Amino acid sequence: MPLVSTGELVSAAAAGGQGVAAFNVITLEHAEAIAAGAERAGRPAILQISENAVKFHGGRLTAIAAATAAVARASHAPLSLHLDHVESPGLLRAADGEGFSSVMFDASKLSYEANIAATAEAVAWGHARGIWIEAELGKDGEPPLGAHAPGVRTDPAEAVAYVRDTGVDALAVAVGSSHAMTDRTAALDHGLIGALRRAVPVPLVLHGSSGVPDAEIRQAVAAGMVKINVGTALNTAFTGAARAFLAADTKAVDPRKYLVPAREAMTGTVAAFLKVISG
Repeated sequence: MPLVSTGELVSAAAAGGQGVAAFNVITLEHAEAIAAGAERAGRPAILQISENAVKFHGGRLTAIAAATAAVARASHAPLSLHLDHVESPGLLRAADGEGFSSVMFDASKLSYEANIAATAEAVAWGHARGIWIEAELGKDGEPPLGAHAPGVRTDPAEAVAYVRDTGVDALAVAVGSSHAMTDRTAALDHGLIGALRRAVPVPLVLHGSSGVPDAEIRQAVAAGMVKINVGTALNTAFTGAARAFLAADTKAVDPRKYLVPAREAMTGTVAAFLKVISG
């Protein structure tokens, strides 16, 4: 089916009191697994390619974007394409024309004032092209701390001012999750999520959700989180299945032999997260 827009998926989820999952794409197998998992679960999903993934592909966006978009269009599930954690203005502008309906512009390493200025400029650029813009708010300081540095929490009043001054369409907030967690032990600040939901006029985004237990995710969505980002959990499933296959067959050399179970492990992980996030 044709690509749908991230804004459409997020708005529909918010209106229904549900979440929508966004999964990180690194390889073609990731994209295939996300599409297959969405079909298996009967849920929509967002396929997101990060700036780090683009660097992995030699700094060239077009090939991985085109492959991911082709997989999404061939799927029966409603899927969108999102460019994630973009720090480079050049990569931001490359999103136009590559099938992306949304970008997460990440100026969290800048001072608060510089973050606002850079993000507002990105929003103006994106909105002129119909591109939905997400941003992240951590904690100002020397140096500034990202939304997932240990102990960082987003202040609701600061979040309101940030959204007002930048015009972003969604805001990733710091409520207790961390990127790259391989165990699901994160405890979220649900009182803060509720306060942010009541104060902030745009959908809230939870990054680093691989390390958040199912019950915590359900409670976070019920409290007002909408876009739920998952990346490391797919890599854990992928690598675990590939490692198990290669340990059992030490003479295997055909990558298809271990990529099939690795992709299937990711598919199951996607479907499981979707059932938790989307209800």
